[in-house]
Amino acid sequence: MVKTILGALSLLAMLSCSTAVKENTAQPDIQPGMCAKEPMTADGIVRLSKIEVFPQYLDEYMKYATEVGEISLRTEPGVLTMYAVGEKENPCKITILETYASQEAYKKHIASEHFQKYKQGTLHMVKSLVLSDQTPLNPANKLNNFIQQTE
Repeated sequence: MVKTILGALSLLAMLSCSTAVKENTAQPDIQPGMCAKEPMTADGIVRLSKIEVFPQYLDEYMKYATEVGEISLRTEPGVLTMYAVGEKENPCKITILETYASQEAYKKHIASEHFQKYKQGTLHMVKSLVLSDQTPLNPANKLNNFIQQTE
C-alpha cells in the first residue's frame, strides 16, 4: 500500500514539476521529477526537527511525513533538503534535516497546502517537537537531496 501511495505522489509531483525541469535542463543538479532548486542565500535555514511520536501513531505519522517530504522536495524550489531518520533503538524518535534556500522559502513551505495537511493531520500524534536551527561548519559543503524515481 505504501508503494501505491508513493507511486501516486511521484506521478503528481512529476506533473507539477515537469515544466520547471524542462525550462531548466541546463542546470546540472536537477534530478528527474524534481523542480529546479534555488541557491542558498545568506538568510537560508539549516534546521534539525526533532520529533517524538506516540507509538500507536508511528505508522500513520510516517505516511504523512513521507508524503509532505516528497511533495516538498519535488515541487518547492526553496526546499533544498528533507532528510528524515528514525533512531534504531527508538523509532518513535525522528530527526529531520531540513534546509531552505531562504526565510521566504520557509514561509512558503509552511503555508503550503501539503505542509498544512501534514501539520493538522499529525498534531495528535506528536508527543514532542524541538526545532533546532544549525550553523553549517563548512558553508561550501552543499547537500543534494532528491527523491529517486521508483517503478
